[in-house]
Amino acid sequence: MSQPQFGKMGALAALWTLLTWASSESRGSDLNSTNAAQLIPSSEPGWPQFRGLRRDGRSDETGLLQSWPSDGPPKLWSSKELGQGYSSPIIVNDKIYITGDFGDELHLFCLDASSGKELWKATNGLSWKNPYPGARSTPTYSAGRIYLQNAHGQIRAFDAETGQTAWTVDLLQRFGGNNITWGLSECLLVDDRTVYATAGGREALVVALDKKSGDLLWKSEPLLDSAGEKSLENASYVSPILVRFAGKRLLIGCSLRNLFCMDADSGVMQWTRRVPTSYSVLAMMPVLANDGIFMTAPHGKPGCFLKLLQPSSPDGKIGFEQLWETKLDTCQGSVVYHDGKFIGSYYPGRKGWAAVNAKDGTVLYQAEEIVKGAVLYADQRFYILSENGIMRLLSADKDKFTTHGQFRVAQASNDAWAHPVILNKRLYLRYQDELICYDVEKNQPAT
Repeated sequence: MSQPQFGKMGALAALWTLLTWASSESRGSDLNSTNAAQLIPSSEPGWPQFRGLRRDGRSDETGLLQSWPSDGPPKLWSSKELGQGYSSPIIVNDKIYITGDFGDELHLFCLDASSGKELWKATNGLSWKNPYPGARSTPTYSAGRIYLQNAHGQIRAFDAETGQTAWTVDLLQRFGGNNITWGLSECLLVDDRTVYATAGGREALVVALDKKSGDLLWKSEPLLDSAGEKSLENASYVSPILVRFAGKRLLIGCSLRNLFCMDADSGVMQWTRRVPTSYSVLAMMPVLANDGIFMTAPHGKPGCFLKLLQPSSPDGKIGFEQLWETKLDTCQGSVVYHDGKFIGSYYPGRKGWAAVNAKDGTVLYQAEEIVKGAVLYADQRFYILSENGIMRLLSADKDKFTTHGQFRVAQASNDAWAHPVILNKRLYLRYQDELICYDVEKNQPAT
């Protein structure tokens, strides 16, 4: 068979492509590379998934209070009897979706966003009764359906208007996975076609399911740990992010002991980076900053920043280069990137927040008096819900954190773990069986 022939323009284009790929190895380690990766946002309105449109803990809201009255922003309503749990709400089309454990069952609630009144509820299998009982995963909305995984690996698709079940997949049973110590907690990532789930099984590490039918689209190879007894890598407590880089869509998430980067359209692994910890706990979502990934873990190696590297050839794989490490060891509260800084909390001792320089990992400043927790950024402020039930409004200034208001949400026993949500100038906070809505619009009086 004769080789294909190229015209003059085709040859020039091919040469340019090869030169572009070849030059990627010599682009250095500049964090502000013009070839920065991009988070792929949900195409849905509102707050359709865990940690927002881009899963980065950042809200695009503006016109919000820049300081709070002494007793906090005005409370609009609260909805109680939502069951035991730590999941956060999602909000789409004037409806709120949230989960809670009741007895032996996990319940999914649909609430009216203007009043908090229940519109319907449905179940998704068994509740979690082992250590730290309560609902784990935040649901995900896409194209008129709600997708939810329970703590035992049952994935179910619900009609968002009625709560009727569309399909169900038992992730662990089907793909040979085992549950983890504190229960599966992954908040499902859903794009225009696919539901992605970390099975951590003998049949696959990650699977891609057709979101309309639940049918299998692809499954990745299972992953074995690179150290010790080379044991099978189960799922972690991490929810993945979706990134566009070097012409690929990348799924970046974690197994029990590894951070991984995978081609989201084929399931082909690009790279793994071992992140061992004393108790095999990886719980912080990876954070994209320009063209790199920031990841931390408690009781293990320090936090690190991994620069994404373009393939060295057109058919090659994405690589990475570690640029720096840092003392920050955030666990489930996650980290927000803003204005050249990573903002997050330390893990040991349950106290301390830090601002970390994204260029080299140095700790710029910290606030040891603030209990660790979850963070959200919106309109020049950081919304920090500490696990002891205190909500704070902070700014991360040049050389310190400044508090612009605080109030107590609940008398929590260091278990206020749900993440704050902001949409339509409303702040939503969940503690166990109660969801509270606050008015944080700027025209409210502040002191």
